[in-house]
Amino acid sequence: MLGRLLLVPDLSGALFLPEERVLIVADLHLEKGSAFASRGVLLPPYDTAATLALLARAVARYDPARIVALGDSFHDLGGQERLAPAALAALRALQAGRDWLWLTGNHDPAIAAGLGGQVLGELDIAGVALRHEPSAAPEGPEIAGHLHPAARIRLRGRSLRRRCFALSPRRCVMPAMGAYAGGLNVRDAAFQRLFGAEISTRILGDSRLFRINRSLLLPD
Repeated sequence: MLGRLLLVPDLSGALFLPEERVLIVADLHLEKGSAFASRGVLLPPYDTAATLALLARAVARYDPARIVALGDSFHDLGGQERLAPAALAALRALQAGRDWLWLTGNHDPAIAAGLGGQVLGELDIAGVALRHEPSAAPEGPEIAGHLHPAARIRLRGRSLRRRCFALSPRRCVMPAMGAYAGGLNVRDAAFQRLFGAEISTRILGDSRLFRINRSLLLPD
């Protein structure tokens, strides 16, 4: 629970609010591959398709009435123009029959009207603020993205580093869903400032989520 909201973290990195039928995603970073290619750094150009396919599977699981994207949905402003026709069609299919809300982020401070949906800076659901960047001192509970939380643990002699949800009684920072999005270790000072000793995690495993005690989280 966060405030009055029941949260269902999903293995995809999405967050479902069952009572509101809202699916929240963060930091899709669509067209990051093409952004790097424009600077001469060649990456396989499949990140947008992979990210939208991951989101489509989450949508199929929960059948939400509304989807909220918490900002940095595109890696840069030009990414909206670089969307391939197949990717745009996939986005349209996800939007069909449901409300779609884009929250602006630092990578995408504007969203083109032709991409459909509604564009907002922040959103309130049942007294919980949804925004791109977590607030240093929120007035109430919040759900945010931006920091791309990741956790490193040691399991059976192996070191594993995975994306995760960072949680406390008043805050949820969501993992980045983008295929090429990186991750910031939850032991970083940025999370310490936000959570202190209250932080808990839900780590994205191969087939399920894992709750790991704070004392077992390792620095990079």
